[in-house]
Amino acid sequence: MFTSAGELEFSNLASAQEISQLAALELSPRENTCPSSVEKPGYPDSIYVTAANIFQGIRIERPPEKVLIKYGHEPLPSSAESEDEASQRTAYELAFSALKYQDLLESILIDSYIFPSTTIPDHLSSLILVMLYDFQDRKFQPRLLSDSEDAVSEVEDVENLLNSFKTKLAASLARYRIKHDALSIYHILPETVRKQELRASTLPLYAWINTCKISPEEVYSNLRRKGYHKVQSVLHIDDKVFAVDKHCYDVLIFPSHLKNDLLSIDLVKDYKLVFQDKSRSLAVHSVKALLNMDDDILMVNTGSWYTVAHMSILTNNNTSKIFVCGVESHAKDPDLKNLFTKMGCKNIEILHEIFINIESKDQRLQKVKVILLLPRCSGLGVSNPIEFILNEHEGTDLLKDLSQGGPSADKLHVLAQQQYKQLTHAMKFTRAQAVVYCTCSVYSEENEAVVQKALEFQDHGTKVQPYRLSPPVLPLCSLKEIHLSSDKFFRMEPSEVTNGCFLSILTRERDPSETVSVKDVLARAAAKGLLDGLELTKSSKREKKKKRSKTSLPKAAMNDSCIQVRIAEFLNREMQGNANAPETSPPKPALPQKSAAPVGGPPQARKPTKPGAHPLVPVYLKNASPSRPGERPPQFSRPRPEDKLVALKPVEILLPPVMLPFSSPSGLRPTQHCCYRWVAPRPLVTTFLPAASIPRRRDKPKENLPSSLLRRPRPWL
Repeated sequence: MFTSAGELEFSNLASAQEISQLAALELSPRENTCPSSVEKPGYPDSIYVTAANIFQGIRIERPPEKVLIKYGHEPLPSSAESEDEASQRTAYELAFSALKYQDLLESILIDSYIFPSTTIPDHLSSLILVMLYDFQDRKFQPRLLSDSEDAVSEVEDVENLLNSFKTKLAASLARYRIKHDALSIYHILPETVRKQELRASTLPLYAWINTCKISPEEVYSNLRRKGYHKVQSVLHIDDKVFAVDKHCYDVLIFPSHLKNDLLSIDLVKDYKLVFQDKSRSLAVHSVKALLNMDDDILMVNTGSWYTVAHMSILTNNNTSKIFVCGVESHAKDPDLKNLFTKMGCKNIEILHEIFINIESKDQRLQKVKVILLLPRCSGLGVSNPIEFILNEHEGTDLLKDLSQGGPSADKLHVLAQQQYKQLTHAMKFTRAQAVVYCTCSVYSEENEAVVQKALEFQDHGTKVQPYRLSPPVLPLCSLKEIHLSSDKFFRMEPSEVTNGCFLSILTRERDPSETVSVKDVLARAAAKGLLDGLELTKSSKREKKKKRSKTSLPKAAMNDSCIQVRIAEFLNREMQGNANAPETSPPKPALPQKSAAPVGGPPQARKPTKPGAHPLVPVYLKNASPSRPGERPPQFSRPRPEDKLVALKPVEILLPPVMLPFSSPSGLRPTQHCCYRWVAPRPLVTTFLPAASIPRRRDKPKENLPSSLLRRPRPWL
């Protein structure tokens, strides 16, 4: 049934009236908050061409019987390589918008008789849809052209075609909106897509501090000089503010509208402040908390090189090496090394092999103790997919899945199989002690199901200890969050303040034959925030002896008790975590006690492991006198800075045995004897030692003796 000429003219007049009403249409909630959305000038020709090529690769393909518009397979000539990041972001946003409204745009083109009445080459169909979306977004107003930009002939031809059908296109859009009873075309989108756009409009910016170049305090001061002030939360604040993330101490949060202002400051230009999604910072901090001083790291599917740089900066004070696998082209090596040099990273080594093809017995990876696995996932927890694709170098398939509300069941199954294969391969590295598994998916098929299946089917025939789930790391999570995660998984649901994130930590018990040095225990305790302010750097033995001779007894005892309390808390937490392990798995070896004798040696050959604070101060036996009331007996000996015990040479000169003056709880005088060690000339006896230090039989016992004298037992000399 054809329309008469009179009806067509009446329709055109009605369409002219509809055009004035289209100015009130709302395409997205972000337009309401933008003060400059009254008139839009359009985009340069190069942006349209780049967006058309992106749309060509992510468009929805229909069955042959339902094809309305034919698309070509040849991309348009483009100079995308010379475009900056802002132009690429604009082209991606335009292509993603055209993808979300593909059904609407195709219906308008058919209803307005542009197709098939005009002979348009198939390779220009993507360009027509992209420019049509921008045309109706400008309320069918002409584009403001700039004299400086380069014109593209294909763009001019499509623009002239759309302008000639301006009235019919506006009428078709109005009829489509009335048919679907929608206040705006934004309400035509699926609910999941609308929620994703709403979260993206409020999602703040996350940036981590490059502590190799600048300290957090210097960043705060620099931002204050530029008019920023620190707040607790940046949500719904239009001022220049920033906040510190509650999980990662080196991550700052900014409102999204400050992105252009922040990109122009020196902190970002000099790589002192790096923008990246929070999920990647959570992953690298989880790895850092599991490391010892000399442990290496293997990173798989890192995506953005900023993740590798962040991991390198967190381990800058250690001797760890970071291996990055999967760099396909050797041509990228110079660019990557240049980037890492600018950021101050020195301990990164690039591997060109795919992770699945790397053998677990590879000689280069024998010191790897922690593996960070960031597998490719559906990414449905990401609220702002454009930023995620550009920053993390992810594929454009994410845009296609988000426009449809999620991936297909077949694609989800394929992703889960790939993730399971990579996780089980990571668990084959017998030298590794932990695997950190992190995704941006909201589907349990890619998260809990993959981890549980890998744990269930792990090989128990090897001599190494099996993997088990570990709770979230204490510095990253509060005690409340740890208690709420009864299944030992860390989750962040997508919200208006953060993208979705899933994090799982798999650890295995250490081999009983593998000794644990004090240096490793202190390193792990420092990584978990238990030894804040204590330096773990090595010093020479001469400096240690000099420092020990200048230190007074009360101060040393105070430092000892502080360190002992912190280490005791750390060891208690470790022992409680090991209590959940299977009965077949042996417990972790405890710290070596200082009073332990060498293996195979006679009891009489025991030697003190550490001299007193001063050579002239007497040292008593452990059982020479009981501890005083109210004094807490030390449960853990202070670990030595050295890795091995240093035996002291016995002194040949002995003093006559002296009865200890302290009274026992029963009131009986102790009968044990002890000898004092003498290392100085006799004239110094009366001048250095006070009377209270060497008690006599007739003297009353002093009650104000330093408690450290009783805390350091020494055997008979």
